[in-house]
Amino acid sequence: MSLEELHLNLRNLTSDDYDQLKTLMDAVYHDIGGAWPRHTIDKLIQEFPDGQIAIEDDGHLVGVALTVQVDYDEFSNPHKYDDLIGHREIILNNEEGDAMYGLDVLIHPDYRGYRLGRRLYEARKELCRSHNLRAILAGGRIPEYYQHADELTPAQYIDKVSRKEIYDPILSFQLANDFQVKRLLRKYLPEDEQSRGYATLLEWNNILFEPAENVLDTRPTQVRVGAVQWQMREFSSVEAALQQIEYFVDALSDYQSDFAVFPELFTTPLMGLQDRTAQQDQRGSIRFLASFTERFKAELSRMAVSYNINIVGGSMIEVGEDDRLYNVSYLFHRDGDIDKQAKLHITPQERRDWVIEGGDNLQVFDTDAGRVGILICYDVEFPELGRLLADQDMDILFVPFWTDTKNGYLRVRHCGQARAIENECYVVLCGSVGNLPSIESLDIQYAQSAVFTPSDFAFPHDAVLAETTPNTEMIFFSDLDLTRLTIVRAEGSVTNLKDRRKDLFDLRWRDWSLKSGANLDE
Repeated sequence: MSLEELHLNLRNLTSDDYDQLKTLMDAVYHDIGGAWPRHTIDKLIQEFPDGQIAIEDDGHLVGVALTVQVDYDEFSNPHKYDDLIGHREIILNNEEGDAMYGLDVLIHPDYRGYRLGRRLYEARKELCRSHNLRAILAGGRIPEYYQHADELTPAQYIDKVSRKEIYDPILSFQLANDFQVKRLLRKYLPEDEQSRGYATLLEWNNILFEPAENVLDTRPTQVRVGAVQWQMREFSSVEAALQQIEYFVDALSDYQSDFAVFPELFTTPLMGLQDRTAQQDQRGSIRFLASFTERFKAELSRMAVSYNINIVGGSMIEVGEDDRLYNVSYLFHRDGDIDKQAKLHITPQERRDWVIEGGDNLQVFDTDAGRVGILICYDVEFPELGRLLADQDMDILFVPFWTDTKNGYLRVRHCGQARAIENECYVVLCGSVGNLPSIESLDIQYAQSAVFTPSDFAFPHDAVLAETTPNTEMIFFSDLDLTRLTIVRAEGSVTNLKDRRKDLFDLRWRDWSLKSGANLDE
């Protein structure tokens, strides 16, 4: 399977999927009877369509979660799998039930390692919240128990799995997804010889959540952003740099961030793979750096899919089709898509030493966690760009930056705060720190990464939601409430966007941008 061809889509299961579902279930459950018959699945889809969730890759079914509604009081107590099954193998869905029951989660063997199971579990949790249900219950097999049955009771086995002394492919996964073992179920599935008929009753408790009409289509209201205040360090190889990046992506994913953000030109230490003499030719060095960009794009896209997190890949040097150099930020979506935003305004140093060109396209990107824009460092100092993005309903503006001195940083910071206030959006600044005197053009770094908000009662009094310790490598997180943007834009103390005097002035993108599809004349 080629990563470049991977395009994941989360949707509800339909009856037309049955043939693919049968093949998947027969492969995964060959030891306990294989697939449910077609009429069972059709009835399940008919009675609880939102609960049947699928992941497809270019039309091919690669992951499925099957779910029913149940009465919490009945199924939070001891029961058997057969209690869910009625006449002719019809799964008993209770339309008045106050809880969800997880029947099955299946992942195609070729797609294991991309954390698709976690993605399905998260979709289930969102569904539970949106339907305002009490909890998710599940009877979980313990398929590795047979290897320890002679020396451990089921309770002892469960305890050792919870302590990570034993790995069980189902129980370990469920515990890692915030499910708690409520009780041991005996004779739950007698034909399951590997589990010796035992199962765990697992529960995930819902918290207060505003119901959504359809969780798979509804625009999110809570978004978690994680950013890396990256320390420029010498790398002995490209692999070492990628290992460091993946370490941070993994950490941010563990905290269930929707975005991982890196700084501008965070891969530039790779110029140090040249000897010092070769580095004297700065134009040659920057082209040398550009030679790694395609590999980094492939690896960061893999990480975005594997760790289920959208990655704002700082920026990297790209050789365009015209053989000119561009400073480009890539947005790696967790469904496998890749977008890019070139830096439009080039600093005198970039133009003089590296001969970098400015791009000619500006757009807002739709993600599964809001509409976002990207302005690279110097670009945020031009207020027209932020306003053009705001006119396209941008929620979050990402500003990867690289500044060497505090006064340079303060220009970016103050302009970022201004963009948040005047455009009524969140602004995320992410920069790099550290000193690398052994590499040309990387002598000094200064940064204090931050998240800015509009300045109104719904936000922090100083309009700073989070900020890092200056000049220290660290990660930081912010939970962004997009509903607050809707409220401040309509009912804030001031409503900057709504109150503009369009009868006196306007702002538009030049018509020649039609060639790249970036027309913003609306």
